[in-house]
Amino acid sequence: MDSALAEALSAVLLVAVLGCAVVRPWGLPEAVVAVPAALVVVAAGAIPLAHARQEAQRLGPVIGFLAAVLVLAQLCDDEGLFSACGAWMARGAGGGPGRLLVQVFVLASVITAVLSLDATVVLLTPVVFATAARLGARARPHVYACTHLSNTASLLLPVSNLTNLLAFEASGLSFTRFAALMALPWLAAIGAEYAVLRRFFATDLAAGAQPATETAEPPAVPVFALATVGCTLAGFVVASVAGVNPAWAAAAGAAVLAVRALARRRTTPVALVRAAAVPFLAFVLGLGIVVRALVDNGLSDALGRVVPDGTGFAALLGVAALAALLANLINNLPAVLVLLPLAAPSGAGAVLAVLLGVNIGPNLTYAGSLATLLWRRIVREHETDVELGEFTRLGLLAVPAALGAAVVALWLSLTAIGG
Repeated sequence: MDSALAEALSAVLLVAVLGCAVVRPWGLPEAVVAVPAALVVVAAGAIPLAHARQEAQRLGPVIGFLAAVLVLAQLCDDEGLFSACGAWMARGAGGGPGRLLVQVFVLASVITAVLSLDATVVLLTPVVFATAARLGARARPHVYACTHLSNTASLLLPVSNLTNLLAFEASGLSFTRFAALMALPWLAAIGAEYAVLRRFFATDLAAGAQPATETAEPPAVPVFALATVGCTLAGFVVASVAGVNPAWAAAAGAAVLAVRALARRRTTPVALVRAAAVPFLAFVLGLGIVVRALVDNGLSDALGRVVPDGTGFAALLGVAALAALLANLINNLPAVLVLLPLAAPSGAGAVLAVLLGVNIGPNLTYAGSLATLLWRRIVREHETDVELGEFTRLGLLAVPAALGAAVVALWLSLTAIGG
């Protein structure tokens, strides 16, 4: 197929895939369009079968890891981990919405970093709704914190986000070095988000609330689940040192909790398969092949002319800003797939700058990340509407502040530690 025609076909199909993911007509899964689109670009010759196979092989371990983490997070919820988190937030808030916001920031940041952003969106957001209602507090500041931190707080570990896993592979860094370089940007971005949300929702936070009235015993802390998560994190480090894919550590942690849950009849094999979100995994694979077709047929060359070289502060800021812009135009997953090959030759610092952009940038628009789209659906299920204007105004304040702070922090980390 002619290169220009192949590029046009790939672009149209990418728009269709992303449009379906945003709108989800008739509640259909994202894969309904993504998988046929991938087959079309292969059948039409927009991408050689060998390249499609290479992309599938590259994404395979990442998709396997994502499935394992989704199952692990759901099993932690079944064990009562998120209910215990809600009780802790209610007690720690002491009736104060401002203190509740601090509790939400702490929990959402930790859960996002350890169990991935999907756990924060899918499992913590409903708990935050219930906790705010229990305290008589306005839910908006705390619920918005969940979606912003599901993106921003996913910077810390290679396992916190699907984009991180892709960047981790491209960076050539070890698990611990990745975390060391991203620790300061993670803290800086979260701090900026807190300052902006605290100011933006000042009226809601000043409205007051009633202290929680305990009518029942607080849920017990799920020690076994916490210990399993801790061992899984340790397994990520050991796997990185041994050169083993972290998907195996995630699978081991999920298997331990799954065997326990099945033995106690707290779950079923069907529920475990459902938790793995197989249609979403198929969507990721199909999307990756469509993006590869677009990259191969001209997008890579076009972006290569505008991606800054080097890892100086100006270059890092330029790469991060470009990544944030692209994430809001075509979604953060395609953006990272496109930009990583262009940034990798400049070194790990440039790869991490891409990650700052594609993780923080999506807080600007609904379509920036699939996590934000999923959060919006959950909010509507709780009979709360999210105004586009409010979401965008908050994003216009939070994204530049968090992205700027994170880039400065990354530049300092690279200067002190080295890439």
